[in-house]
Amino acid sequence: MDELLGSTVVRTVNLGASHSWTLHRAVLADGREVFVKRAAGQGRVFQAEAAGLRWLAEAGGAPVPEVLAADDATLVLPWLDSRPPTAQVAEQFGRELAALHLHGAPAYGAPWVGFIAELPLDNTEDDDWPAFYARRRLVPFLRDLDPAGVRLVERVIDTIDELAGPAEPPSRIHGDLWSGNVLWSGGRGWLIDPAAHGGHRETDLAMLALFGAPHLDRIIAAYDEAAPLAPGWRGRVALHQLHPLLVHVTLYGGSYQQAVVRAARDTLRAF
Repeated sequence: MDELLGSTVVRTVNLGASHSWTLHRAVLADGREVFVKRAAGQGRVFQAEAAGLRWLAEAGGAPVPEVLAADDATLVLPWLDSRPPTAQVAEQFGRELAALHLHGAPAYGAPWVGFIAELPLDNTEDDDWPAFYARRRLVPFLRDLDPAGVRLVERVIDTIDELAGPAEPPSRIHGDLWSGNVLWSGGRGWLIDPAAHGGHRETDLAMLALFGAPHLDRIIAAYDEAAPLAPGWRGRVALHQLHPLLVHVTLYGGSYQQAVVRAARDTLRAF
């Protein structure tokens, strides 16, 4: 890592592990504090994360940590101290997330192989969001569902053109925006650990709601004021949550099967 950063590491604190990599806080000889991910054989994952961070940063809006270094085994970002957000900070984040989304993307997908955690994501670009979501985000993760769950999600896929709501242009989205991937620091919400791609902006908002986010109602209200959401968006939250729930089935097993079933039923019921 010294060679990557041009400065010697003088102190390291191990922060545990996440998925298949370890996490560290390091102090460099030049005084900088950095956050480090380390793993053997994870180059495509770290390169995808670095590409996504840089791509999101190009758009402005919600802040993104600078990629200080990345190679096949290491990703290095500035260290950011965190503290819980106030309602006002959450509102600012909602406005900045809207600005990011409104910057847009060339297509649904991205010109790099994506990952969510250590799982590959097919980012083959498409100009049709319902088709992209069905083919690239739902179908590849059906393999770990039980047959009844597969049949239910397939019903969603078969009617996705009707379920998707009004057509929207591609947004530049984080792609895995559960509350743990917003780091509250310095009075702003920073985007970390992205699965960035051109997608539907409702996806990021549905992810924020999936496991709860601080002051979520204030985030949504500020977002909607800055970039009004299409009619019926609340009825589509479950549709956008299907992909991350399927990912959780693959990562963590059958305990998430019922959550997938509920989301699929809620999606069909809303329609």
